[in-house]
Amino acid sequence: MSSHIKCVAVDDEPLALELISKHIQQTPGLELIQTFDDAIQAGEFIRNHDIDLLFLDINMPDITGLDLLKSLPQKPMTIFTTAYKKFAYEGFELDIIDYLLKPISFDRFTKAVLKVQQKLKAKKTITQQEAHFVVRSEYKMVRIELSSILYVEGVEDYVKFHIENERPVMTLMTLKSVLEKLSSHRFYRIHRSYIVPVAKVRSILNKKITLSNGTVLPISDSYADFIQQWNQSGL
Repeated sequence: MSSHIKCVAVDDEPLALELISKHIQQTPGLELIQTFDDAIQAGEFIRNHDIDLLFLDINMPDITGLDLLKSLPQKPMTIFTTAYKKFAYEGFELDIIDYLLKPISFDRFTKAVLKVQQKLKAKKTITQQEAHFVVRSEYKMVRIELSSILYVEGVEDYVKFHIENERPVMTLMTLKSVLEKLSSHRFYRIHRSYIVPVAKVRSILNKKITLSNGTVLPISDSYADFIQQWNQSGL
């Protein structure tokens, strides 16, 4: 990620969108990439671009901000902007950073951005420190080096870590919890049953990924955005 936090703002009210855009542009460290008054167009853009922070209105026509956020396979850090307090609980269930009530003062906006910066700093520290993690497998604790993972496979209530030049390691976890641990290390879900490290993807053809060791895995329609992201940005 660049030194600037890349932002997108979504709001169907022109004046509200103008105000949040102005706040972003006046804040050092933030970079406004794009604004949208249409949530559906915003969703398409976010799925195909690397976004760090999303300022998202909740009450919009066609699709609400809540539904838009739920639809994103890779969710950026999100700050909700709304005139209604009633959505606060559901918003925090989606692990949003903050909840700004309109009209949004610059002082309150700055406090929300500070939370984002603190979270990014903590995440960077964890990323630097955690080049491995430990799981329980076959009644013992097993250390897994992230650089050695070829892919992760979901098997009913378990996940199987396929490791280079070693036996797979199986542990009682969900793919969702694995992705939460590994997403900052450039691991992506490509199928309801598979997570792959980008560094091990050698090629993609006909919705199938070939890994560095020759393993071929399918990409499901639900995660097909990965193909376009990989083609466009090299991930």
